[in-house]
Amino acid sequence: MRQFTRHVIDVPVRVGFAPDDHPGAFHTRDVGQGGLAFRCSCAVPAGRPVDVCIDCVEPPFHAHAQVAWCRPHPVSGYELGVRFLDADDAFRARMVAQVCAIEDYRRSVRRTQGRDLAPEEAAAEWIERHAADFPPAH
Repeated sequence: MRQFTRHVIDVPVRVGFAPDDHPGAFHTRDVGQGGLAFRCSCAVPAGRPVDVCIDCVEPPFHAHAQVAWCRPHPVSGYELGVRFLDADDAFRARMVAQVCAIEDYRRSVRRTQGRDLAPEEAAAEWIERHAADFPPAH
């Protein structure tokens, strides 16, 4: 049973597989207060430390994490779940998920309605229309 609510988002994430690998570029599958999941071409053992960076938000989100699980994925090799090691990072990850949801909303409005919203306008509309549906932190 899942301990934290997951938020489905598709954003670029850089993950460095400590101690000596260079960061790889991936896309998140989901983010939760406890960690995040993404697809990877190689298996990574549970317990391995990783450094996570999501730099499509300002300020960029950086966190130390640990591989919680690694499962084969039929299309892209493997799916990894990593857990944040610091409670503050876990809380900030929820904020990142909200910022990403607002940016997705902004792009959707541009594509479907032809309206270009400033970030502040998109945030205000998203909060009014969708914040109540955004799962609470646990």
